[in-house]
Amino acid sequence: MAEQQLRLVRPEDEKAYRLAPHNVEAEQALLGAILVNNEAFYRVSDFLEPDHFYEPIHRQIYEVCGKIIRAGKIATPLTVKTFLPDTLLPEVTMPQYLAKLAAEATTVINASDYGQSVYDLALRRNLIVIGEEMTATAYEADVEMTPEKQIEEAERALYDLAEKGRYDGGFQPFNAALKDAISMAGEAYGRDGSLSGLATGLTDLDRLMGGLQRSDLIILAARPAMGKTSLATNIAFNVAKSWKTAVQADGHMKTVDGGVVGFFSLEMSSEQLATRILAEQAEISSSDIRRGNIHESQFSKLVDTSNLMAQVPLFIDDTGGISIGQLAARARRLKRQKGLDLLIVDYLQLLSGSKKSSDNRVQELTEITTGLKALAKELEAPIIALSQLSRQVEAREDKHPQLADLRESGSIEQDADVVLFVYREEYYLKNKEPKEGTPEHLQWQAEMEQVHGRAEVIIGKQRHGPTGTVQLQFEANLTRFGNLARSDYLPERME
Repeated sequence: MAEQQLRLVRPEDEKAYRLAPHNVEAEQALLGAILVNNEAFYRVSDFLEPDHFYEPIHRQIYEVCGKIIRAGKIATPLTVKTFLPDTLLPEVTMPQYLAKLAAEATTVINASDYGQSVYDLALRRNLIVIGEEMTATAYEADVEMTPEKQIEEAERALYDLAEKGRYDGGFQPFNAALKDAISMAGEAYGRDGSLSGLATGLTDLDRLMGGLQRSDLIILAARPAMGKTSLATNIAFNVAKSWKTAVQADGHMKTVDGGVVGFFSLEMSSEQLATRILAEQAEISSSDIRRGNIHESQFSKLVDTSNLMAQVPLFIDDTGGISIGQLAARARRLKRQKGLDLLIVDYLQLLSGSKKSSDNRVQELTEITTGLKALAKELEAPIIALSQLSRQVEAREDKHPQLADLRESGSIEQDADVVLFVYREEYYLKNKEPKEGTPEHLQWQAEMEQVHGRAEVIIGKQRHGPTGTVQLQFEANLTRFGNLARSDYLPERME
């Protein structure tokens, strides 16, 4: 009986004294490899940070080695000991410990495997912390911490852990930010078109914006029927179609061109959105596709085009009326599972905020735009949010949109890094047709010819660059925007 009781108690005792996952031997072998051959550091430095080591002294040794190697010097037990405390334990000095690490080093070939093991164990320790915090919050939740809110918080913590290897924020040294800036410039230099951001596929727009910049909130606004959804789908497909990846040192995939696109379609169904993109790519009118008004060769083209499109990393969520919190949670999940380089929300006014702000629409919209900007920074990806313009545009003689036309809240203009307006003179001019046979009708025809198939994208605000207007081609039946042949690009005419 006593033995039985002892056996029952023992697992609980073991659990009570259970240590966090770690492998001191792997840490020692890796540090030894770096001290013997500095090439080992470059095998792991892309993904392994000092905080990933379990032993505090190992964090210090790795950090000092990194600083010496990055300065172009050689890290050895002799050069490293100068920057570390003299005594490790009463019976062990630092030089003795460093010499022991070098003597028991793993080979450079195995360095990345040992580094991955240290990294994985650090993630597991952080998972335990997140799990414990979730349990504590669930037990002691106050009235405002609803289960849905706790799920969103847990997903955010898990996303941060999956993406960055840690979930704590705080200050970073300026040289780290400077390194990121130089890295971005280097990527832009090596990328097609020399853009620092994602290429939209619309040359003149990319030239003014430098592509879609990481962490930017881009507002794309227009009156109904101007083609803002068409422009968004065109950009989405152009980015997804150009997607290329490369393998990093830690085995993870990194996007080198184009990107994985998430599209929240709160207004249209995924089938309607797919039909639009299919019409654009197959060059067949979307209304003809919907009515089945196509002949056999066009149907074959549709099938061939759809087979090519099936490989494109474009993901659509057509759930209507979701909140900004739900949208953020789903975007994080997509980034974690498939990757995410561009997020599109169609459109802003169909999102809802929290229950607290729902009685005040201006306050609710402020919460939504602030939440989208924070999400863009968290995901390190541009977010294009479509927005309706107020009716005051229709009352003016000049119907070109302005920043003041953004509906319901000044927070849209305030939180956005870039504000784009879509404007088509043809749409307004078509409704002003005078009586046929009159001089006015002839003038109207001449004006219509000038603006037919043309659209303007007006950059009303841009934090990183100039404002201005870009002329684009617009094919209404294919819902497609394209580059307009500029006169200075055309070959000389033969008279």
